[in-house]
Amino acid sequence: MNSSPTRLGTLYLVPAPLDFGCDTQAPLEDALPSGTLQAASRLTHWICENAKSTRAYLKRIDAVHPLAAPLQQQVITELPREVHKKGDHGDKGSAPFDARPLLAAALGGQDMGLVSEAGMPAVADPGSSVVRAAHDLGIAVVPLVGPVSLLLALAASGLNGQNFAFVGYLPQDSQDRQHRIKELEALAHKTGQTQLFIETPYRNAAIWQALVQGLQPHTRLALASGLTLAQARVQSQPVHQWRQQSFTPDNRTPVVFALGR
Repeated sequence: MNSSPTRLGTLYLVPAPLDFGCDTQAPLEDALPSGTLQAASRLTHWICENAKSTRAYLKRIDAVHPLAAPLQQQVITELPREVHKKGDHGDKGSAPFDARPLLAAALGGQDMGLVSEAGMPAVADPGSSVVRAAHDLGIAVVPLVGPVSLLLALAASGLNGQNFAFVGYLPQDSQDRQHRIKELEALAHKTGQTQLFIETPYRNAAIWQALVQGLQPHTRLALASGLTLAQARVQSQPVHQWRQQSFTPDNRTPVVFALGR
């Protein structure tokens, strides 16, 4: 008699708190629902950006909901460095990353978790190749509830939440960056589409100066920093009002920037 086929595991998309790299941390129960933390505590196989930060996150979860296996027995696999540098989809001239080998445990019946360093994996973070591979292999994908900085910033900005785009990072070169800012501003004014973008915290001041100096006075510019933390700041106003202030975001706290009309 033939044995029954092995049940496939499920791939859970596990959001992480938004305090990665910040000077302070928010209580985990304040940032994530109990159901998400309980689901995460039951997992023992992980795909992540960075194993060290994932272990630190699992340690925080364990303090609230005991892990199904001790931390040293958790199976944690990092996404290759090429995925961080070139992206999941081959959009920088490389071939799309094949993540199917990373899901061997799920093919064998183990539930797995995909986690990034902050927020929802595969949204403004690596991981979409893993999700795509799961679908191709017939593995169920379940996103768990948790903070997504882009949507929190958009909702709090007062900008158009019916038509918006996340455009990733702006160019590092100052001339290219100014050209891109003008391009996004023109698109926002023409279509009404809110433009959302982020930056590595140590470049916060440079991008902020470029925005305040380069945008038209009547363009609305929003900033959301330290979301979910006690020192969170969300402010949205026309550029001419920003120019009357001496504010500059610090170089440690993650920021979401948004502009629109």
